[in-house]
Amino acid sequence: MNDVVNDASENTAPGILYRRLLRDYVSRYKWRLVLAIIFMVVSALTAAATAFVMKPIVDEVFFEKNASYVLYTTAAVVVIFMLRGFATYGQTIMMDWVGTRVISDIQKDLFGKLVYADLAWFHDTSAGSLISRFVVDTTHLRNVATQVLVVLTKDSLTAIFLIASLFYYDWRMALFILIALPPGAAAIRQLVKRARKAFHTVLMQSADFSAFLEENFKGIRVVKAYGREKQAKALGDAVVEARFAAQYKALRIEASSSPIVETLAGILIACVIFYGATNVIDGETTPGTFFAFITAVMLAYQPIKSVAKIFPRMQAGIAAAQRVFALLDIVHKVEDKPDAVPLEFHSGKIEFRNVSFGYGQEEPVLKGISLKLEAGKRVALVGPSGGGKSTILNLIPRFYDVQGGEVLLDGQDIRGVTLSSLRQEIALVSQDVFLFDDTITANIAYGREGATEAEIIEAAKSAAVHDFIATLPKGYDTIVGSDGVRLSGGQKQRISIARAMLKDAPILLLDEATSALDIESERKVQLALQHLMKGRTSLVIAHRLSTILNADSINVVVDGAVVETGTHDQLIEKNGVYADLYNKQFAFDDSVTPFRESKT
Repeated sequence: MNDVVNDASENTAPGILYRRLLRDYVSRYKWRLVLAIIFMVVSALTAAATAFVMKPIVDEVFFEKNASYVLYTTAAVVVIFMLRGFATYGQTIMMDWVGTRVISDIQKDLFGKLVYADLAWFHDTSAGSLISRFVVDTTHLRNVATQVLVVLTKDSLTAIFLIASLFYYDWRMALFILIALPPGAAAIRQLVKRARKAFHTVLMQSADFSAFLEENFKGIRVVKAYGREKQAKALGDAVVEARFAAQYKALRIEASSSPIVETLAGILIACVIFYGATNVIDGETTPGTFFAFITAVMLAYQPIKSVAKIFPRMQAGIAAAQRVFALLDIVHKVEDKPDAVPLEFHSGKIEFRNVSFGYGQEEPVLKGISLKLEAGKRVALVGPSGGGKSTILNLIPRFYDVQGGEVLLDGQDIRGVTLSSLRQEIALVSQDVFLFDDTITANIAYGREGATEAEIIEAAKSAAVHDFIATLPKGYDTIVGSDGVRLSGGQKQRISIARAMLKDAPILLLDEATSALDIESERKVQLALQHLMKGRTSLVIAHRLSTILNADSINVVVDGAVVETGTHDQLIEKNGVYADLYNKQFAFDDSVTPFRESKT
């Protein structure tokens, strides 16, 4: 499955993204930032102070042999380095807290946004890609949120203070620094453009890698069943190699700043040494001034180098910000309208009025469906695969919204009521059973918050799964594994039915609810479902027609339209599509005699 997330944020200018990150997240903790910046200023000043202390050490101590300066200068060095140590510690813990807190806030917002995202959107987006954005992208984003701020603040201030001290000592020597900065900045700017594209590719490759792992681990049973381990390994190698190539290219571009900065630094320092040493020999300046100047140059070299290197490195964070904000900017198609009101539930009558629906740009799946589900009645949908039965069912809880017509519940258009109040009245059991990696109790209790142990056990008994649970060493406290991997298909299905029974909702949606059950379990569950469906509006999708013979109404859906409606007996008498399906299904099943055959 491809990552189809694409939004305006993907192409938003880096400056706008960075300002948004600061405004929406970092600014929440501005007082910690202010404190961190104060520590950075102190740290930057100590660097400049280190250069200042060099002049008296050389001139007064080494040349003038002034003993009184020994105590002052050594004490000054100790104080300077103590201040730098505490300032660095304070800045580090403040910024680490802010960075970690910001990423946690973003991850919470991301998860909250995606939990409410449309089901159709999830179907078009790989889980591996989303996980990559949560883990990989947010890690890069943390660098933008904190490390960049540290470098641009602390190192820039350090460089500014030190360059200012250079002008204090000798403005002519200081001009060498300023002359070299513009060409260096131009070269770094070109690197930034290349780095941005390279790091965006890295993040895309990381998302593809996560999606690949997710798909193969989920499908490992199929891989082994068809003996495709070798092919899977080859594909994995190819994905890893592609990711390696993208990462190496990005790192190579990032590292390209070093030869530029080092070469310029070497030229500058050589010029300063030549000029300064000449002045000392000529007596135009003191050795102390010269050493202080060289010290300031050497100390300024490292922060200038850090600032130069951070710009290419920033591009990974900016690319990550584009992808993360693209998720945060997703517009939900299925959501509460501004004037949505809670559903007023009365009897549970559902009506489809001339409903049409299609997935994306594809041909419509439903074409003017009109259908009534009378309150408290059991209505079945049957027909060939791909005819639109599951689509009809999915429109009731608004997993998708109709594109034409309307769906009414007790006379209310479901698009005008709140999603929470609508889904509160609905219980769903699907053929695609999903269980959380938790205990059996937790999976059943998911049906209703605050359910008691006795209610959970009663739901399990009704779903014919209690006896099986009782045989397990840990009983209801058994962990089912990821997606219920430790249980059989039938056991998972019955636990999901117990979950729906516990919810005790007035509307039941059963999409092949007994498809994974053996005959004995199916009979038990059918009895439980018949009891559960009494007095409730129930929509049942079934390919196994034996499960819906007693439905109050059976609707035959073919190519997005209801072609036949009636009871089992009425549809058999019509000798149409339903009768044909029925006879084909039971032609070789001795347990159920086809209707026409029983009449002869």
